[in-house]
Amino acid sequence: MVKYFELDEVLHILVSVITISIAFAIAWTRSTTFDAEFLQTAGMILLTVGSGFVLHELAHKFTAIHYGAHARYQAWTLGLLLAVVMAFAVGFVFAAPGAVYIYGNHITREQNGKISIAGPLTNLALGFIFLLVGFALPAFASIASLGANVNFFLGAFNLLPFFPMDGQKVYSWNKLYWAALFVPMLILAFVQII
Repeated sequence: MVKYFELDEVLHILVSVITISIAFAIAWTRSTTFDAEFLQTAGMILLTVGSGFVLHELAHKFTAIHYGAHARYQAWTLGLLLAVVMAFAVGFVFAAPGAVYIYGNHITREQNGKISIAGPLTNLALGFIFLLVGFALPAFASIASLGANVNFFLGAFNLLPFFPMDGQKVYSWNKLYWAALFVPMLILAFVQII
């Protein structure tokens, strides 16, 4: 039986998700106390940003495993610390909580491009799932709108064609695939649909 996760990797994912949820909640509420508004905002962020972040990284991991590589998520302590400090100091979060590292097996440029595009494609799918929830269940429209916008933004941001972003690897593999995903994601990231 293949073992996909080690306990320390699960802990890295949990610490990353909780930390970025707290950082975004601090930035959005400008609160330094864990009051009801803060906890509600943190919960909404955990559902929207957390799901977008975790599933994005897991898409990279499982695509790499599909190509025979060993892949694991590793939190970036400095990135997590910077997210919280910036949220407190300036009310803005630069979230670089960690990444999936790929080891072993020689990965071709095409495979690396496919591994890299898997994360933003996951954000695109999640964005549309949140939109569907918002239209089907109007009582959840505000959280669904947040989930859609966050996932479209995460996908577009990750597709920037600069190192170390996913977009750089996708762009160097196939410029047409990169543009076909980046342009719509960028538009969706800045259009309020719900």
